[in-house]
Amino acid sequence: MSAHPDPQGPDPDLSLWSLAPGAFIPPAVFAVGQGAIAPVVVVSAAQLGASPAAAALVVASAGLGQIVADVPAGAIVHRFGERRTMVAAAGLTILALFGCIVAPSLGLFTVAIFLTGVGTAVWLLARQAYLTAVVPFRLRARAMSTLGGVFRIGLFVGPFIGGGAIALFGTDGAYWVHIVAAVLAVGVLLCARDLSEPVAAGAITQRPSLVGTVRDNRPVLATLGVGVLIVSAVRAARQVALPLWGQQLGLSPATISVIFGISGAIDMLLFYPAGSIMDRRGRTWVGVPSMLVLGVALLALPFTTGVASMIIVGLVLGIGNGLSAGIVMTLGADLAPPDRRAVFLGVWRVFADTGGGVGPFVIAGVTAVATVGVGIGAMGVVGLLGAGWLGYWLPRRGEPRRG
Repeated sequence: MSAHPDPQGPDPDLSLWSLAPGAFIPPAVFAVGQGAIAPVVVVSAAQLGASPAAAALVVASAGLGQIVADVPAGAIVHRFGERRTMVAAAGLTILALFGCIVAPSLGLFTVAIFLTGVGTAVWLLARQAYLTAVVPFRLRARAMSTLGGVFRIGLFVGPFIGGGAIALFGTDGAYWVHIVAAVLAVGVLLCARDLSEPVAAGAITQRPSLVGTVRDNRPVLATLGVGVLIVSAVRAARQVALPLWGQQLGLSPATISVIFGISGAIDMLLFYPAGSIMDRRGRTWVGVPSMLVLGVALLALPFTTGVASMIIVGLVLGIGNGLSAGIVMTLGADLAPPDRRAVFLGVWRVFADTGGGVGPFVIAGVTAVATVGVGIGAMGVVGLLGAGWLGYWLPRRGEPRRG
């Protein structure tokens, strides 16, 4: 069965350029702030007395906040509309960032980081729900890939801006960058004119049931939901595998950062081509190859012996990750029922964000009982299995069949 049709339908003459001011610029600006604080959360935790293990848990609390917020975020967007929800999410994020700056203890700092994850989850889901409603199917993958791509660009640029702020104002400077970015993102959002308000408050009088949404979509969640969990796990594993193996080889932090940056640059170049392929050829033509490339590259990484070979594998990882840009959001948009779109997308994000948290833990768990190379290779095998899983459940053209 194909995805749910929307009886009202989006504007067939819509262009992505018309969406840029409201749909793509605010997430990019918001992501700059996220990128600014990403490198300093561990530092701030250590300054508050955290051990390396405890600091890692503080970082993980942001991801936990995203997972916890996904389902209620969907219900909130459905009830109040995406624009008001995004403003509220940005407000929560700003308050949490002030908490990061003034937190007198590690516990309060962890709570503040957790709340930044909550705000991010709500912000992104609201924008995804809007694009799902207004973008026609012929442009859907390009729209979702662009949304994911501009967010990645913001995350890439953020550390450089944050680094300058830290040089001027100390560690707190990074959090101030995020505060300013959140304020600017809201300003752009409110000034831009959305093409419609398909999920605005009052548009649907009957509040959809979360239990009913899960029950009615159980076949999809048990098949393609598991697929996006695998995709997210493999992509998250890439972020851990490169620096972990570089450290294993004894490379300097600066060298590891350069290799990681090169991989990320290739990643950012491919998000729009990936969306174009999905729109023209089907979701399978991106989902399966991206998992194959990531799986093979992760299997090859433990066989690298120096900078040159690591750069080559890092480039391949960047290609695989870039090809997968937007696949999770595109599939969610394909499958979301129009009458409970935001609620379904909230459940969908639980699968994706859970996968993003599982991937690094798989590497850590296998490494604890074997070696770093075996742990990374295990996620490579997961990537190959994910390619097979998606290849089975995704058709070559058109919208994914539902379970």
